[in-house]
Amino acid sequence: MSYKADLDKVELTPEKLKEFSDIAREQLRAFFEPRSIAVIGASRDVNSPGWVAFKILLENSRSGLLKAKVYGVNIKGGELFGEPLYKSILDVPDEVDHAVILVPAKYVPGAMEECGKKGVKVATIISAGFSEIGNVELENKVVETARRYNIRIIGPNGLGVFDPWNGVDTMFLPYHKSLNGKELLACPRPKKGYIMFISQSGALGVAVLDYMYGEGIGLSKFISYGNKVDVDEIDMLLWALKDPTIRVVMIYIEGIKALGRALVKVAREFSKYKPIVLLKGGKTKAGARAVASHTASLAGDIKVYEAAVEKMGAIWTNDLMEFLDVSKALVYQPPAAGENIAIVTDGGGAGILASDKAEQVGLIVPPTSDKLLEKLRKAQERGIIPSVATFANPIDISGSASDESYVAAIEAALEEDSIDAVLVIALHHPPLLSAKFVDKIIEAIKKYKKPVVAVDIGGAGMATWVRDRFDELGVPSYPTPERGIIALKGLVSYGAFLKKVKAFDEFIQRWKPVI
Repeated sequence: MSYKADLDKVELTPEKLKEFSDIAREQLRAFFEPRSIAVIGASRDVNSPGWVAFKILLENSRSGLLKAKVYGVNIKGGELFGEPLYKSILDVPDEVDHAVILVPAKYVPGAMEECGKKGVKVATIISAGFSEIGNVELENKVVETARRYNIRIIGPNGLGVFDPWNGVDTMFLPYHKSLNGKELLACPRPKKGYIMFISQSGALGVAVLDYMYGEGIGLSKFISYGNKVDVDEIDMLLWALKDPTIRVVMIYIEGIKALGRALVKVAREFSKYKPIVLLKGGKTKAGARAVASHTASLAGDIKVYEAAVEKMGAIWTNDLMEFLDVSKALVYQPPAAGENIAIVTDGGGAGILASDKAEQVGLIVPPTSDKLLEKLRKAQERGIIPSVATFANPIDISGSASDESYVAAIEAALEEDSIDAVLVIALHHPPLLSAKFVDKIIEAIKKYKKPVVAVDIGGAGMATWVRDRFDELGVPSYPTPERGIIALKGLVSYGAFLKKVKAFDEFIQRWKPVI
């Protein structure tokens, strides 16, 4: 834990950041890559968190996804799922490097003492009933014990860790629930992906995971740390720096401690390598009251947060949908070198809505340059772009557009030096568009390192297929022009930070598409 104390004393050069990252990864490795896990509080009660957590971890271990042996600990002993339950972690006939604790709060200090004697390296404390309800002394006792034995803690009062790459899943929430005799998927886990999501709220975190599952957005790691007595955003950023499965870090925060000087310092240097997207709960008086009762934190002055986030280089988002849309875009597309965007559409109204939203959020939709206009008109003369198309930007290739119309217009826009990013509104309805039009657009985009975001409006099968196909091929897609513009704004904002700290060119040289 010493690197946190050192943060205020040293200049955080790239070399120093990487050195701290190495230390953090060594200390935290057992959270994500354990050799063995003990579930303290494994229970035979099917409705208890200990039953669910033990079952999921054991199944992941048996399937080979989790490369760790899983042990159950219950003071009454016995057996569960064909495995013995040990009365104490001290009775486990093997080394244990990760303990998942789900016993009532008053028993946690004793469990931590036994973990220390066992040589446990990390503990995920799911148990609630600490400072969030005023039991500060009890929480301090847990922390003191952990420090005495050099045990790192995630929690208490959180969901812990979910890692689809390595099979660690300490969430005590069952996959399915029964409704009218049917088993419905209630708490799905997203597929493997490239986002680390850190949340101070477990319930909100799970809701976001549910949405990510439904939208097909992949996840690298989810960390729900609750009261955050030890492991925090600084630790997670230091871990994420060298994790190849993490391209974007999403952070939901509530308490004022979250954006301290040390975090701002680490995040600013980290943001030169990977983007951070942030959502703050408790921005109003009512929200601040809710924060105080939720995690025993102070919400703080929103202006202080805004200033800190700007210094961090993080992208500030205003609501949950923006939080998700911007993060998705940053996974798949490079940052923009500037704020000038081109809009290519086959529907005039959708292009107008996109233009309005772009101006509202500070993007520029410049008039079409003479050079770009000449390319578009030549394609029109050759019959590739329909004669009824208009080129004012939005570039409206009309309802008579074909696959080739889109390719010609998008390539012309991406080749234009004055255009930094492109919004493709690919409404699937025109009859000349084939089932291959998305694939042809993607092939055209691959030649350039400028960000492209796609939109298709609709809720029926074809609209869903178009958006899914864009996502599958590495171009983030959205169901409304406004959401597409917000995603582009995130790419522009991150590019502006990289330019400000003179890291843009180096980032673009490193950047490679996921797909």
